[in-house]
Amino acid sequence: MRLDWEIAKRGWRRYAAYPWATAAGAFTNTIFGFLQAYILLAVYRHRSDVGGFDARDAVTYVWLAQAMIMTVYIFSWQELALRIRDGSIAVDLARPLDPQRYWLAFDLGRAPYHFLFRGLLPFVVGAIVFDLRYPSPLDALAFVVSLTFAVVVSFGVRFLYNSAAFWLLDFRGVMTLTITVVLFLSGMVMPVRFFPGWLRDAAYALPFSAILQTPVDVWLGKRDGLALLGFLALQAGWAVVLLALGRFVLACGTRKLVVQGG
Repeated sequence: MRLDWEIAKRGWRRYAAYPWATAAGAFTNTIFGFLQAYILLAVYRHRSDVGGFDARDAVTYVWLAQAMIMTVYIFSWQELALRIRDGSIAVDLARPLDPQRYWLAFDLGRAPYHFLFRGLLPFVVGAIVFDLRYPSPLDALAFVVSLTFAVVVSFGVRFLYNSAAFWLLDFRGVMTLTITVVLFLSGMVMPVRFFPGWLRDAAYALPFSAILQTPVDVWLGKRDGLALLGFLALQAGWAVVLLALGRFVLACGTRKLVVQGG
């Protein structure tokens, strides 16, 4: 655990070394938050409810999504794939700590930095301008747990599309396709609750909604009692499945490197 903690601290420090990049990102998230908030408010001019969200819920969703977008790091992460492509993965595999554990610890150190210094400011701006909905103490605690699971699920997805570099000379196609699917089915483009019934049910069953929509639902109090525990258990289950699948793919990729003489 001490080693994981030290790696997590390095994940925090890497991004803390670029405060102006963080400030620019927070500004960008704030602008996008205003654009998306007013677009969704236009939807509610002629109706009071969409998929169980009222206007206040929808605006809260927007600013939570902007706070979480870099916390869960939906967009491209290529470090593992680049190390596979240039051969540096051979050095990583020779170390006593396997790559999956290293990058997971690193990501769990990075995520709180992005939430506090890139996500919190846009949310505060949104809270000043708009009437947002806030969780009860129990829902706030459940949100922290859900957000932690969301980071692990997101990492699991990113680890898998990076591992495609073991077999593909150019992994960017797989990465772009995966990111497109994740952005849509996670609820980043629009709330999953806005989807038609059959698509909404499918999205909630898949791991992608666990990255963003589930933590938002928890914050808004849309899940309580056994339903809340069920959704947290589903997130945890997908986290375990994706990490296990990533370990299997890493093992297959390692055997391929040996066959190729890498």
